[in-house]
Amino acid sequence: MIRLWEEDPTPLLANPALLPLATLARTDSPADLLTQVATAVDMIEETDERQNISACVQILAGLRFDKSLITQLFREEIMQESVIYQDILQKGLQQGEERGKKQEALQLILRQLTRRFAAIEPEIEQQIRTLSITQLEELAEALLDFNSQSDLMNYLRNISLPQPNQED
Repeated sequence: MIRLWEEDPTPLLANPALLPLATLARTDSPADLLTQVATAVDMIEETDERQNISACVQILAGLRFDKSLITQLFREEIMQESVIYQDILQKGLQQGEERGKKQEALQLILRQLTRRFAAIEPEIEQQIRTLSITQLEELAEALLDFNSQSDLMNYLRNISLPQPNQED
């Protein structure tokens, strides 16, 4: 085990691949160390390598430094062009789309149920809120055949509730 915060940053600064780890090394002047790392990153000639190492540096530097100092020393567009940033962004967008899709389906179903049966019991609404997107879509179709809230309650009793790690 290596405790980076106890290590001299000099050997880490000498190797471009180790620059992200240098941000966590021992120093009396953290801002000066981050400046040295930023300078070393800027000297990397190959664009893709520079962008990826810069992204890694910024991620690890975020464990130790204020965001304002990091953004002052590193250009944001370099981070945005890195494959790591793009991957994180893509995952975030997918999660946001999934949440938005679920929220939209949930709101539509609750409006339809309220219109059909007036008020919906809070326990039933809470159970509906736990459904996955697929289950909400199936409920949207099934509710066209419901004649009463008891039909809804029977339907909810007969479906399997989503598993915590389910991907819908």
